[in-house]
Amino acid sequence: MAFTYDDSNIFARILRGEIPCDKVAENDHALAFRDIAPKAPVHVLVIPKGKYVSFDDFAANAAEGEIAGLMRLCAEVCAAEGIGLEEGQGFRAISNAGSHGVQEVPHFHLHIMGGAPMGPMSGAR
Repeated sequence: MAFTYDDSNIFARILRGEIPCDKVAENDHALAFRDIAPKAPVHVLVIPKGKYVSFDDFAANAAEGEIAGLMRLCAEVCAAEGIGLEEGQGFRAISNAGSHGVQEVPHFHLHIMGGAPMGPMSGAR
């Protein structure tokens, strides 16, 4: 089942200011905010401001400035949260896509998680 972009998804509503978020950082192309149900001591979501459904949609269709802006914001978040390799002991970046990836919100987002050992990767075998 493919997702199509839905302007009423929660992240679109956050970007429009209809729903508040605990903002960590922002630039012209992306917004970073704390996950409301964190799975690690640091759990920040980084989302593009454009209408992209998934990682592959973003990678294929975003302008170079959008891609650079999102990636630079991820680096800024890692540094500010003390989990980047310069500041801390590491992190995990996860993007879920589609039903097999258990994507819940049809707006591309990266989970930046750290602050404790993350354990082994899990998934289908």
